[in-house]
Amino acid sequence: MQWRSIVVGLVVLRLSFSCVIWLAFGLGPNVSWGFNFPLSFSLHKLDLLFGDEKGTDPRRNSWSQRVHVHRHEEVATTCAKVGEGSPERSYLSFFDSNRDEYSRRYSSFPDTLKAKMKDMAKEMFYFGYDNYMKYAFPEDELNPIDCEGRGPDVLNPSNININDVLGNYSLTLIDTLDTLLVLGNVTEFQKAVKLVIDTVSFDKDSTVQVFEANIRILGSLISSHILLTDPKHPFGKVDYEGYDNELLHLAHDLAVRLLPAFENTLTGIPYPRVNLKTGVPPDSINETCTAGAGSLLVEFGILSRLIGDSTFEWVARRAVRALWSLRSNETGLLGNVVNIQTGQWVGKQSGLGAGMDSFYEYLLKSYILFGEKEDHRMFQDSYESIQNHMRRGRESCNEGEGDPPLYVNVNMFSGEIMNTWIDSLQAFFPGLQVLNGDVDNAICLHAFYYAIWKRFGALPERYNWQLQAPDVLFYPLRPELVESTYLLYQATKNPFYLHVGMDILQSLEKNAKVKCGYATLHHVVDKSKEDRMESFFLSETCKYLYLLFDEDNPLHKSDNKYIFTTEGHIVPIDMRFREKQWDDEFPCEEAVLAEQKSNNRKPPLSNNSNCNRIPEERRYTLPLKSVYMRQIDHMVGLF
Repeated sequence: MQWRSIVVGLVVLRLSFSCVIWLAFGLGPNVSWGFNFPLSFSLHKLDLLFGDEKGTDPRRNSWSQRVHVHRHEEVATTCAKVGEGSPERSYLSFFDSNRDEYSRRYSSFPDTLKAKMKDMAKEMFYFGYDNYMKYAFPEDELNPIDCEGRGPDVLNPSNININDVLGNYSLTLIDTLDTLLVLGNVTEFQKAVKLVIDTVSFDKDSTVQVFEANIRILGSLISSHILLTDPKHPFGKVDYEGYDNELLHLAHDLAVRLLPAFENTLTGIPYPRVNLKTGVPPDSINETCTAGAGSLLVEFGILSRLIGDSTFEWVARRAVRALWSLRSNETGLLGNVVNIQTGQWVGKQSGLGAGMDSFYEYLLKSYILFGEKEDHRMFQDSYESIQNHMRRGRESCNEGEGDPPLYVNVNMFSGEIMNTWIDSLQAFFPGLQVLNGDVDNAICLHAFYYAIWKRFGALPERYNWQLQAPDVLFYPLRPELVESTYLLYQATKNPFYLHVGMDILQSLEKNAKVKCGYATLHHVVDKSKEDRMESFFLSETCKYLYLLFDEDNPLHKSDNKYIFTTEGHIVPIDMRFREKQWDDEFPCEEAVLAEQKSNNRKPPLSNNSNCNRIPEERRYTLPLKSVYMRQIDHMVGLF
């Protein structure tokens, strides 16, 4: 009975509020506050009361258009002073202004300010790194408030929030190696490499998540080895006498210890965790997330091609193919949690955030690195399904009426919305869209996340776009928004993105800095903190901030082309990674059939053709028209 009283109360509140709006602005009782969906606290029950009109397409219609339609229909009663021949007023005109504060704020960025921000990003990195080395090494992480180290929670093995990541192997030092090179500190890089070689061992009784050990540890060891041995020396002469491929040997040792995750699984999809000494724990669960199982191919593939052993790429590629074979026949989408023995989807939510994000990222990056057509086909098919079923809002980012584009969480089989939140990990997706050449869509989604940042000075882990409020309030210094900002600046050279980077940098300095480093925000509203500085803050967040403001960095000036792993580790796009020293031992029937199918489909748009969709004038002013920026700011509650 209690929920019925709540529902009735909400209905009365909504009607009262609508009447006020109706009397004040003549908007009528059909005002709603979200993307195609009216205000709803209990999604399924209240959507029955306030759902879209029958026969409309929720993917194309927008709440702004419905307001406009109803105002036009009621013109005789609510707008009696307007003549029949008067032109209709666009919804977006409410956000138009003769005083363009957005252009004034964002259209330029002086070189002196850029140099200041570059120095500020460098100081931020060293404040965290130096304190880690002083107070925490050789433990995995720094507790920046208490100025002490943190390792695995041995007293509570079920504390996977800690134990999935911390393996008692000096995580932060390893994860940070190539950032030292990006900052130009060859001396400290060589010192850190020697320290890793001399002190790190993976022969530990630690149960870690395969995904985290792969992207943070294996990826960094491989990246640092490649940079040490690169004859082109993009960062100067970084190798040193006596280096004998020890980082590569460590990477191989770790990868071998991760291989048991791929054994005794009926689908080929790996177990989520392994013990570095004993293999898969006897009490291991049979469920894993799509990103965790399907984001191993870049690191495993590079390792295989460096040492001439196909095993690692084979098991990683088999897992990707197994997941791909389980996608919905109706939508082409995958779920977020799968049973590795039965192949049944335990979690049917399909989105771009936690549990899904890097699966899509590594399909494209694997193709860029290895040149395998199968990876490209899977990514393009995935991207088409994402656009068809997850994307809501107006068709074009920078033109037309309607809500700004947003990617929502949907049911993998039906494409229907499952909830009204997005998470901070999804902020990586504009960067991936840049790599795919879809800069126009990247601009709009990035602008939405930046608006959330402006409101809170951080990204809440989950944000409810319908309620305009965080659902999960903490922010662990994640890099995804900074990464997309950096890649969009490289694609457009628009000073707007330098302003975004400056806002992020200043927010971190103001809200997260503590005695010995930078702390996780426990609550993005009151800015209370947790005593943890995750390794990705130094490996990614600081790295992308520094690169954003360092136009002359060797990464930008080198003849080499580079790509970043999902943990921000630098890998050159090198022809040797497109050459295999073995025959394909795993012919995939589906891949062959799909290849035949692909011969009958239109080729995907190239990067150039997508980039050319952006008008010339917008490459030098704002990336998004001011009226749309103001609309997005309004939709996240900035005014």
